[in-house]
Amino acid sequence: MKSISNENIIFKDKKVLLRVDLNVPMKNGSITESSRIEKIIPTIKRLLAKEAKIIIISHIGRPKGQIIEGMSLKPISKKLSSLLNKDVLFYKNIINDNTLSEVNKMQNGSIMMLENIRFNQGEETNNIEFSKKLSNLGDIYVNDAFSCSHRAHASVEGITKYIPSYFGLQITQEIEALKRITSEITKPVSLVIGGSKISTKISIINNLAKKFDNIIIVGGMANTMLKHTGYKIGKSICENDCGSLIKEILEISKKFNCRIVCPIDVVVSKSIEGAGKIKDIKEINDDEIILDIGPKTILEIKKIINDSNTVLWNGPAGYFENPNFQAGTKEILEIIAQKTINDKIFSVAGGGETVAAINKFKKFDSFTFVSTAGGAFLEFLEGKTLPGIKALNQNV
Repeated sequence: MKSISNENIIFKDKKVLLRVDLNVPMKNGSITESSRIEKIIPTIKRLLAKEAKIIIISHIGRPKGQIIEGMSLKPISKKLSSLLNKDVLFYKNIINDNTLSEVNKMQNGSIMMLENIRFNQGEETNNIEFSKKLSNLGDIYVNDAFSCSHRAHASVEGITKYIPSYFGLQITQEIEALKRITSEITKPVSLVIGGSKISTKISIINNLAKKFDNIIIVGGMANTMLKHTGYKIGKSICENDCGSLIKEILEISKKFNCRIVCPIDVVVSKSIEGAGKIKDIKEINDDEIILDIGPKTILEIKKIINDSNTVLWNGPAGYFENPNFQAGTKEILEIIAQKTINDKIFSVAGGGETVAAINKFKKFDSFTFVSTAGGAFLEFLEGKTLPGIKALNQNV
């Protein structure tokens, strides 16, 4: 990988266009969670140490080429300046004929943040002329936004055709971590996968079933598996008409000797606000909702993880927002964290709800790697080629 960690790359006096993902949650103009900003600090410090002129490119939301005040990056530039204890010049206009002259005034070791790149028409359509205009602002391009690399946008894919391009430190770490659970695996390897819809995860399951030893299905996905294999699930969240998908999963897992594990007991209630009751999966009443996995299932998952050398987790085990139904998710976290710390297994977690659970129970540092990449993370696990990664690998 052509990473900026290569000591032979000269950054001094160079204008470096740094694409990052600063699409952080905001409320009333204030940042409510800043982990994505904090993650880019190492790459920025590396470039500063090399006396580069850094031009930061990022986005918030989907303005679709329109200027929307609530999607400005100005608050983020202030937060970044605070974290770095260094001035970050904010360029408030969309890219125009004056942008290059402003960039050319920059001194070595200085930072400028451009306004939301998606305010520019041509960004999301990967317009050739806009890609060229963007590339003319710098001497070197660095992509440190793995979470945007599944998008064939001008600042992610198009720009690499016109300027020397490299991987940043964060994106390199993410790719290396995901390779270790998809192509450079230390077996036995197990997947814990949850979420509401099995139809959205079918490609991941079928891709990883060819390589993994165990796939543990929890959450709403497990309800769908249970229903289509003959169990009653009451009023639980479930996808109907998924019989062919379930058949496909079972056939592929059997072919590649991958064990599929579903809950053997669950925690039910008559509402998501209610108290929980532990039941065998054969005992669910028509007016009950499955909201978590039960203690027998947790013990089975613990045994599988204890016998694994590599673990991937994507999706909570239940409705963990209610403390009555958080035990499954919390116990899975504890099991993986303890195994990671004690036995040095390789553990990776990712996905929006998964990261939310990890943050809630303060276990972010207990995994080998936690991905905040969302869609790019899932597409990588499906075996897809990400446009942003492909472009960098092809760029000479």
